[in-house]
Amino acid sequence: MSKYHVTTTLNGDEQEFLCDAEETLLDVLRDQLGHTGSKEGCSSGDCGACSVMLDGRLVCSCLVLGAEVNGSEIETIEGMADGVRLHPLQQSFLELEGLQCGVCTPGVLVAAKALLDRNPDPSETEIRYWLAGNLCRCTGYDKIVRSVMDAAAKMRGDAR
Repeated sequence: MSKYHVTTTLNGDEQEFLCDAEETLLDVLRDQLGHTGSKEGCSSGDCGACSVMLDGRLVCSCLVLGAEVNGSEIETIEGMADGVRLHPLQQSFLELEGLQCGVCTPGVLVAAKALLDRNPDPSETEIRYWLAGNLCRCTGYDKIVRSVMDAAAKMRGDAR
């Protein structure tokens, strides 16, 4: 079986890897590039645990083939913080207990950041709609939504 040579930008850094034709982006991220933040939850694009940004679009990395990302820009949860300084979303999730077991959290954070990049002042309904593709078995979603709303306010400079 032949391997595909892929060059991509991952969290701002150029990366090269070889992958099989059937290898998913999720597998490449976790097994070859050591970016284990994206989780495998369902392997069918139904849970959102593997969500990443691909060329500015939110995608489930379990549904994208590694060979398809040649020349693309990928953003994962590992690229969200600025060194040891957490992104406001990450900080709000910690402060307001928007995370529990952590399986869904990376995908939820990536999806929430994608929303706030598009709309810095979403309503609760918009947040719930946007995150509908991210399943959480632990929190019941209220703490997640409150965390996103809190982060949005912080990012806008609104008082808490």
